[in-house]
Amino acid sequence: MTVSLRPARAEDASAVRALIRAAYQMYVPRMDREPAPMLADYAALVEREVMTVACVEDDVAGALICYPRGHALHVENVGVSPDFQGHGIGKVLMREAEEQAHAHGLSKIELYTNEVMTENIPFYEALGYVIVARAEEDGYQRIFFEKKL
Repeated sequence: MTVSLRPARAEDASAVRALIRAAYQMYVPRMDREPAPMLADYAALVEREVMTVACVEDDVAGALICYPRGHALHVENVGVSPDFQGHGIGKVLMREAEEQAHAHGLSKIELYTNEVMTENIPFYEALGYVIVARAEEDGYQRIFFEKKL
């Protein structure tokens, strides 16, 4: 499977919204509410030029939303369509985040996950991220990670 990355375009917003909703749907019963990524305005994120999409042929298979924040690159969301999970697309997107951090002259990446998204913890740890805090933020119980580059 060949994965290509490109900046998101306006016409990608609905596909990204659909893939994020599908990817995060499994967490709704664990949280008794929709996770924050399901509520995001993907058209606005495209306009801000902070979204990269991963494509497999003509399908948008994953998305990365990240931007410089302070001295770090902040990864707001990384999601992969359930149809494409398990094929390394999440790792490709996280490598892209590292490349963007380097391009901005940043030496650290920060991100968070919800504490009920337990599958994400070993994924990020395997990529070299370490837990730096746990806290409630915006009404969600979050686990904060960082990786020094």
